Parts: sequence; C-alpha cells; structure tokens
Amino acid sequence: MSFGKMNAFVSIVQADLSKDTDGFSISADMVLASVRAYKEERHGSKFWANRATFSSANCLFRFRLIPGLEITTKLAILCDGLRYKILSAENVQGRGMYIEVLAESLKASKQ
Repeated sequence: MSFGKMNAFVSIVQADLSKDTDGFSISADMVLASVRAYKEERHGSKFWANRATFSSANCLFRFRLIPGLEITTKLAILCDGLRYKILSAENVQGRGMYIEVLAESLKASKQ
C-alpha cells in the first residue's frame, strides 16, 4: 500500500468512564493513536460482495501496524467527524505490516 493512498487521518480511541465530583459517570474518549489510513466506503464491488457476512459493515480502514497496540472490537475509530465501531480487525496477509478493519459508522440520535 503506497503512502499516497493512505489519505485519511484517523484516531483510534477507547471509551473511558470516570466519575465527577457528584458521582455521575462521565464518558470521554481516550485517544490511543492517531495515524494515516486508507479508507473505503461500502459500494457495489466484488470485494464488498464477498464480505456479505458483515452486512452492517459499511467502511474499511487499512493502516500500518502500531507497535504495542492491539486493535480489538472494544475500540472505535474517529474519522472526518464520524465515529466508527470496529466489527473486525485482522492482520493483512499475516505479515505484521498492516491492519485491516471493517467498521460500522455510528449516527447520533436526533433529539
């Protein structure tokens, strides 16, 4: 993957729950890493047709492996003002160079 294709800036975050002085829980995002990534939205290609088991996945991210950080489904990705829930993460071709993440964008509920 060339560096030019990695044109999206993403932040890998973890939800951090803490309590304020009154004892109420506050949820805040703790940024674990900020990296450049390749981003591909879902569209009608063979690649997405073969991923039919992940029907709720609507975005794919590929980025370089981050030493010391394991990408799991407990984490989330922030990109272009949107939050993406990680559905799966795998090592591309088992080489230990890139991580491929299938994610679902989360929409804020209207009030």
